[in-house]
Amino acid sequence: MCELTAVSRASFYRDWEQKVPSEAETALRDAVQRIALAHRDHGYRRITSLVQRAGFVVGAEKIRRILKTDNLLAVRRRKFVVTTDSNHRFRVHPNLAESMELTVVNQLWVADITYIRLQREFVFLAIVLDAFSRKAIGWELGRGLETKLPLAALESAIASRHPQPGLVHHSDRGTQYASNEYVQRLEACGAHLSMSRPARPWENGKCESFIKTLKREEIDARGYASFAEFAAACGGIY
Repeated sequence: MCELTAVSRASFYRDWEQKVPSEAETALRDAVQRIALAHRDHGYRRITSLVQRAGFVVGAEKIRRILKTDNLLAVRRRKFVVTTDSNHRFRVHPNLAESMELTVVNQLWVADITYIRLQREFVFLAIVLDAFSRKAIGWELGRGLETKLPLAALESAIASRHPQPGLVHHSDRGTQYASNEYVQRLEACGAHLSMSRPARPWENGKCESFIKTLKREEIDARGYASFAEFAAACGGIY
């Protein structure tokens, strides 16, 4: 569109930021998220360069603040650390899910966290699925990636299903799922912990598939504007 109208990308983004600052900020954060996740070994200066090439008028310090706010700097460090189990300050649990034959509900729960771009802001969604029925049995929305987000989703799942001892809970090796608070809650209800191995996202494929479908068929299709609007709709979605 910029080429057809002979307008530079930089001019377009400057004008957009003046007229609709919240949507422009969301677009910038989306670009930063995508570039940071695609180039996990890049620091904030190299990410700034790639964002600027995409047409955004932005400085390195702002990119650094966005990366810090969205926990992307920490995500890269955590992904590096967990490749060596001995350096992880939390216990890493083996993958129990891959050898399970599912016959009924509440045998295996799978959990994950994803970021969601709305029109005016970003939110983070933590979900717990029953692997046999592939139904979302617990979820929580938030603006941060602290342990309290997936823990609230877990509490919702426990309240709705009242699982018996022996349940297997599978997730990635993220700090939130390996934290003492999260592990202790699972152990209190007699659950066994299972975690995907490094660099194998397909080992949590049921969650990945659910999130992909949710974004494509619900979130992108309806264009939710804000946290409040999406949160109000989530009860109907699940």
